Amino acid sequence: MLVATQAWPATASPAPAGKVQKAMEELADTPGVVGAIGAAYVDGKPVGTGTAGSRLLNGEGGTIPANSRFAIGSQTKAMVATALLQLVKEGRVGLDDKLADLLPEVAVDGLVERADEITVQQLIQHTSGIPDFWSRTGSADPSFDIFDFTTYYRPIDVVGTTRGWPRTGEPGKAFAYSNTNYTLIGMIIEKVSGHTLATELDRRLFRPLGMKRSYALTKPPEGIKGPHGHGYYPDSTGTLRDMHHVNASWGFGAGNVVSTTHDVSAFQRAFDQGRLLPPSLQKILTGGAGGAVGGRVQQRTGECGDELNVQGGSGVGFAQLPRQRSSSTTARA
Repeated sequence: MLVATQAWPATASPAPAGKVQKAMEELADTPGVVGAIGAAYVDGKPVGTGTAGSRLLNGEGGTIPANSRFAIGSQTKAMVATALLQLVKEGRVGLDDKLADLLPEVAVDGLVERADEITVQQLIQHTSGIPDFWSRTGSADPSFDIFDFTTYYRPIDVVGTTRGWPRTGEPGKAFAYSNTNYTLIGMIIEKVSGHTLATELDRRLFRPLGMKRSYALTKPPEGIKGPHGHGYYPDSTGTLRDMHHVNASWGFGAGNVVSTTHDVSAFQRAFDQGRLLPPSLQKILTGGAGGAVGGRVQQRTGECGDELNVQGGSGVGFAQLPRQRSSSTTARA
């Protein structure tokens, strides 16, 4: 299922709030959706919000607060890539720098094959050929225990789960979406900046853009603060399990940000206006293969295969895993 909200240009009449509410009601009536919230923004100002369904399964927990936080999933990638490209702008890392030079530890014993050939730009644009830790090639099922909500896995441990898996292509030759690319980008940001990824996102994006309710999860059992919509996934017996405390270890760099419709809109608006990156670096995210980074920046749909519930922002929501019951969130910049 793919959900997209209507885009309203700044010159158009603001969308009536009732349209957003109606859209959420229709979405909440979709089989498999527990609840939904949405918001529309024009020139950075809210012109409509909506909430429908319930916070919890079977109509329990009341409606989801329209301003509640939600895990933004792969939209994290657009933010993480922006932080890395700001380091490029500052001359602290180069687009052509090799992975093995930046993170020598991942080149040891073939942890990441051909790390001496893979560049920063290839990681950003998913052309590195590094396999996706989320699932083995040809399988839609997660390759790890998604119900382990407590064990902390270091980023290098997450990368290490793909050791020996077949590559998806030659470095720089073809697009192949891989969450592992962004685990590595998170590691590079921490190595180059000397700060945690969460700190860099906060100081480079969240605070300057007024994204006051956004933060990056770092270790389990951290979760979403405040009342929010819950997503569900079936275990081996078919019993639906609450996934709102999904293990933050696996999201590092690739999907570990918690945000709101307002804050996602604030990021997208700043990006669109060129306030975060110069044009030459912004094109790394919006042109060619780099258009599938995550969130609306990607200019594509259906590439974000690591969502545990229907998540969305700036107009697009994704549901990739089968047989799940989900909450949904959309925003528009």
